[in-house]
Order: sequence, then C-alpha cells, then structure tokens
Amino acid sequence: MSDSKTYPQTPAASGASSVPQAAPAVRPPRAAGFLSSMFGSSAGRILPVFVLIVAALSLTANDFLTVDNITNVLRQMVFVSVIAFAATFVIGMGGIDLSVGATTALTGLFMADLMLQGVNIYLAVLAGLLLGGLIGLVNGLLIDRLGISPFICTLAAMIILRGVVMVYSQGVPLTGLGFSEFQWFGQGSIAGVPVPVLAMVLVFAVCWYLLYRTKYGRYVLSIGSNREAARLVGIGISRIQVSVYVMTGFAAALAGLLLTSRLEAAMPEAATNYELDVIAAVVIGGTSLNGGKASLAGTAIGAALMAVVRNGLNLLNVNTFWHQVVIGSIILVAVSFDALSARRRAKAS
Repeated sequence: MSDSKTYPQTPAASGASSVPQAAPAVRPPRAAGFLSSMFGSSAGRILPVFVLIVAALSLTANDFLTVDNITNVLRQMVFVSVIAFAATFVIGMGGIDLSVGATTALTGLFMADLMLQGVNIYLAVLAGLLLGGLIGLVNGLLIDRLGISPFICTLAAMIILRGVVMVYSQGVPLTGLGFSEFQWFGQGSIAGVPVPVLAMVLVFAVCWYLLYRTKYGRYVLSIGSNREAARLVGIGISRIQVSVYVMTGFAAALAGLLLTSRLEAAMPEAATNYELDVIAAVVIGGTSLNGGKASLAGTAIGAALMAVVRNGLNLLNVNTFWHQVVIGSIILVAVSFDALSARRRAKAS
C-alpha cells in the first residue's frame, strides 16, 4: 500500500442509478513493506531524482556532505516543510493558500512586538499562533460561506497581510529579541537535535496520523476527489474545508515563530515567496493540484529537494538570480507531470 492516497475523480459509471460513494478507508503502509510501497508511490518516483541530485552535488561541491552543511540544509527546509505538511491537506482537498508567507511574516512580527513591549514570552508566542489560526479561519470562512475562489481569496489575503506588515513595522525590522527562552525555539537543541528540526518531525507525525489514521484525512481527499459525492454521503464539507485553512494558518504561524527566533529579529520581508516554495514542495511530492491525491512523504522529499537545490547552488557560487530560474523550472516540470497524470487518469476512467 502506498503512502500516496488517490481517489477516483469520477462518480459511478454512466447510467448507474446508485448514489455516489465516499472514498473507502485507506490504511497506511505497513512497516514491513514500507520501502517497497514507497517506490511505487508518488514519493517513490521523486526519491530517485532527489538521490541523483544529492549524488551530483556531493561530487561537485566539496562541502556538501559535511555535518555542518547537512545540518544547515535541515534548518533551511524546516520553515517551508512545516507549512507544506499542512498545505498538503489544502491542496489535496482541491484548494490552495497563497497567504502562508505573509501569515508567517505577520505572526513573527506580532510575537516580536509583544515581547518588546514586555508581554510574557510564552503568552506572546501563544498569541502569535492564535493569530495564524485566526487568519486561516477567515480565509476558510470566506471561501466556504461566500464561495470565493481559494486562489482569489488567499491572493487577496496575501496582498492585504503584506501591506499590514509594512504598515505595522514601517518597513523597519524589529530587533533586540535576545531572550533566552525565545531563542530556544529557533536555536536550541534536545539531545543534540535542533529544536526546529524536532518541530518539523512532530508536525509531520501529526499530519501523517490525521491523513492516514483518521476519517478526517479520508474525508479531505474525498472532497478533493468528488465534492458532490462527498456531500451526498453526509461528509461535513464546510467544517472540513474551514478546518484545513485553520491548520495551514497555524502552521504558518509556527514557521513564523521558528524563523523569528532563529534570526532574533522580525523582518518585514520575511518569508517572501514561501507560498511558491510550499506549493512546489507539495506538488513535486505528488499531491495533485486537482485534489483527491496526497502524499506526505512526497511533500517531505519535495521540501528537501528545494532546500538541497538552493544549498547546492550557493555552494557552487551560482548567481542568485539563476536560483529563481532553476526553482521556477522545477515547479513547471512538477505541475506539467501533475497535468499529464490527471489527463491519463481521465482517459482511463
């Protein structure tokens, strides 16, 4: 059984009179057959590409396989990964969230401002996380209750939030966040493992459980596969649709906490283009932009691939302008494969 979950895109065969059924229960891969199932999944298809890129960089960049550089890559991928794991639910449901980068910047700025005003550090962190969830709630309600396109709604949210960040900060970074308790979130370690990396693993574990061990995950992909069929069998579409945006907003706020703590400053331009990196990581990993198919392991590999490519280009002293060209090309190839796969599934059905 594959880690990637896919449900049919079409209802019952034409002429059938039966009511469309929701997606069946799907069990996660068993431990004994995990590797073999992975190589038959979306994650397994991108894994060889990732291995080839790592092998090529290990031969061309002398410092690539050092412990310090590997740790640096893990730290770099944390922020996008944390958001991408939650965004896998949004995209798997057939939605999209372009406001995650702006949410990351605003929540980090909000936490920093509260702490600089003397608010208890843990209360400031909690307030920032709740703000992220609130932003996701507003997005979800607008999309669900008013029927606004997720693309348009979250694009507008991104623009508004970026404007709020600039007005709030006056375009000036908030510094002086050298509080030891706050530094721990982005710079601390437990048993030698960086706290941000542990946070990333924890978010992955929670999302994996929700997607593969609960009805919630099955319902999310059922909605992405066939919204009308999901409605007819009694799935609470509104509740689930709003909840996935709340989850993504909360994850973006968590990324804001980790990023601001690592930098010891809240930067107005923080998390710029994160929304594109998140979408790229999710789609590269095999989650369909059309909904109904998702792979958390694929998302993890996609995020790692993005971080490794950026790190490798830096080590090879490639002009930073070319970074965007390379990343954009990766996104284009991933979306093209997704479109071709959707076309093949449509023909097969």
